[in-house]
Amino acid sequence: QLQLVESGGGLVQPGGSLRLSCAASGFTLTAYAIGWFRQAPGKEREGVSCISYSGGTTNTADSVKGRFTISRDNAKNTVYLQMNNLKPEDTAIYYCAGRGHYCTGHGNDYPYWGQGTQVTVSS
Repeated sequence: QLQLVESGGGLVQPGGSLRLSCAASGFTLTAYAIGWFRQAPGKEREGVSCISYSGGTTNTADSVKGRFTISRDNAKNTVYLQMNNLKPEDTAIYYCAGRGHYCTGHGNDYPYWGQGTQVTVSS
């Protein structure tokens, strides 16, 4: 079974950057699309970005477009989310999730989830 582990979260000031990593174990990541989702307290889970199994297709939410970039290194079995120009409204727990080859924006389509990593943007 595909197992995912997120890392790289933390506390950062507005305008700062973080890079989240989603490392896979159990199976090679090359067969899976990987999505990043986030959930802030009292809010619904939101899809942030997704990358197809080959890396040929990416989707990014309008709220983070131009600031967040998703990428994958299949040799390292890892997907990254580079987050620049962070804003307080980006504060949330960030999860990576895996599914078949192609992305969808619906969390319920993803059977494999990591445990999440906290991102806090505050001065």
